[in-house]
Amino acid sequence: MRQVNVHSLEETEALAAEIADGISSPRIILLEGTLGMGKSSFARAFIRHLCGAPEMEVPSPTFTLVQGYDSAKGEIWHFDLYRLEDPEEIWELGWEDALSDHICLIEWPDRLGHYTPDDALRITITAGDAENSRIFTIEN
Repeated sequence: MRQVNVHSLEETEALAAEIADGISSPRIILLEGTLGMGKSSFARAFIRHLCGAPEMEVPSPTFTLVQGYDSAKGEIWHFDLYRLEDPEEIWELGWEDALSDHICLIEWPDRLGHYTPDDALRITITAGDAENSRIFTIEN
């Protein structure tokens, strides 16, 4: 387990880039934290870094539930499961294909229930001591 304290969006983006550099496909990354902790900001920076496109539009998949991106390390599937009402609904989003050979970033992974992969990289984001600071707890 590793803990990283960040104090700005720029530090969050740097951490996302560091983690992106160290992964390979296939890989599941679970982004946990309450509303407003920075899950989407982390995911956006991670995707932009892997795609080599710092200005690329990376919308939150809150309504589509999943967005796909091509990167040098393979296809990235970005899931936002906040609106998922039943874990069984994950199959309608191509879950089996996503697990087979892709990098998956999953916001609100608690919605997966018993489908949560045991071997995922788990990143939990909590509020830090100072305003706008965050603590990233990273577990392999």
